[in-house]
Amino acid sequence: MKEIYELEKWIWTNEDFDQMGWHDSNIYSFAFYPEQLEFALDIDYIFKWVHPKSGGKYFKFWISPVTMVFENIYDLVMDIDTISGLEIDDINRDNPQKPRNAQYIGKQTEWSWNIECHQGLISLKPVGFKMFVNSAPVLSKNQSLGLESRGGINFTRGKTQT
Repeated sequence: MKEIYELEKWIWTNEDFDQMGWHDSNIYSFAFYPEQLEFALDIDYIFKWVHPKSGGKYFKFWISPVTMVFENIYDLVMDIDTISGLEIDDINRDNPQKPRNAQYIGKQTEWSWNIECHQGLISLKPVGFKMFVNSAPVLSKNQSLGLESRGGINFTRGKTQT
């Protein structure tokens, strides 16, 4: 019988931050949307780490390709040193404050975010994010799907298949 991961929802937001974790999520690409003041990441998000079965040694991972869009960003700084990829170690946020343009965007809090990667740091100030799951999670023995398996670089904002 084929194992299926029951996805809680297809769009995750800033309100879900405390229950999420991006450790070892692979970043394939990033994009700028200057007209919308958005910064997007194309990543493989690990929804669940599956412990080895009795006598086993290796974890398995429930993974989906996702598009993570940071909204109303500024002060984007990247300090990355890599030639072979980019992998997230942790994402954290602090310093909540009122956005400079709160009256226009209808949001009352922005954060200082740090996307700590094994190969460097991405920091930015957004009011939040939306993370769009682009296909149902698959069980993998690796912590990333690979470009071919995931269908290449993808900034789709929503499910493309089940």
